[in-house]
Amino acid sequence: MSIDHQRIALVTGGIGGIGTAICKELAARGMRVVAGHHPDEASQARAWQERQRGEGHDFELAAGDVASFEAAVAMVRDVGSRIGPVDVLVNCAGITRDKTLRKMEPEQWQAVLRVNLDSVYNVTRQVIDGMLERGWGRIVNIASVNGQKGQFGQTNYSAAKAGMHGFTMALAQETARKGVTVNTVSPGYIATEMTDAMAEDVRKQIVAQIPIARMGTPEEVAYLVGVLVDERAGYITGANYEVNGGLFMSF
Repeated sequence: MSIDHQRIALVTGGIGGIGTAICKELAARGMRVVAGHHPDEASQARAWQERQRGEGHDFELAAGDVASFEAAVAMVRDVGSRIGPVDVLVNCAGITRDKTLRKMEPEQWQAVLRVNLDSVYNVTRQVIDGMLERGWGRIVNIASVNGQKGQFGQTNYSAAKAGMHGFTMALAQETARKGVTVNTVSPGYIATEMTDAMAEDVRKQIVAQIPIARMGTPEEVAYLVGVLVDERAGYITGANYEVNGGLFMSF
């Protein structure tokens, strides 16, 4: 399939470990990539952008609190005016606030649901009309293995990530005939700065549960995202793809 313009991709949480790998993968596939970040991370984002330029990657930045609908409106409008309409959206922004339910405060529940689940609505709502009008679009929601199997101390996170796939399946049905696909990628334990900060014995306990006997890499997650947003992936929609080394298997 030939296209008459360079695809524009927006990756929320784009300056994080998995987000960075996704940005690189999409750029390698010829897309113009915009990395989303929280406004409080402005200096961190600029430093990230400079590091990426040093490696030969010319990424744009977009600031916005994706937990806020109004901020998502402003962020996507800014991307549209500076760069162009979003053809590919990867919802990768996320946080954790782990506590057992009996100790979890409302603020910890609400913060995770707002950033991890409400954001998917907030940002997708801003790009979906344009995708449908143009007759082409790719949306990939980055969920988690813990949205499938649950995890001790993560009722908020597990609920949000499971909700992301419910969103995926419903929206996929709404957009299927208009050339817009919507899919979920559910990573397992991925080697990032967050997992590197874990105590070594904790990491060993985690790896012992994984049939492949190691943590995944951000690049392995990004590769699958790249496949799903490809021009040739137009018959794949409403699906959840697991990247977890066999930690959780289903069909």
